Amino acid sequence: QVQLVESGGGLVQAGGSLRLSCAASGRTFSDYAMGWFRQAPGKEREVVAAISWSGGNTYYADSVKGRFTISRDNARNTVPLQLNSLKPEDTAVYYCAAVRVLTDYVIPRSAREYEYWGQGTQVTVSS
Repeated sequence: QVQLVESGGGLVQAGGSLRLSCAASGRTFSDYAMGWFRQAPGKEREVVAAISWSGGNTYYADSVKGRFTISRDNARNTVPLQLNSLKPEDTAVYYCAAVRVLTDYVIPRSAREYEYWGQGTQVTVSS
């Protein structure tokens, strides 16, 4: 089992920044690829960014490329997500997720591929 806890959400004006963090506990953190997803009211959960177990490979949704940055600290079992140049359409509940993978080249991008989920943190961007 892996337990995930997100933090750092809040209310920010358009153009502002937030830093989300995901704290993991349980199994060997470095065996897991990690992802950040978001879900807005009435919409499906979508991937925002994902990172391989070493942190050497990353994936970003086109909508956030150049604005969001995912990283990981395997010594501290954390996965930060830096959100810059926020837009009202970034408003959503943001979730951290984990899945055990066999290689460092695998970065799952679909929500159904992930095994463990946090409870989510709300990000609201006002115009």
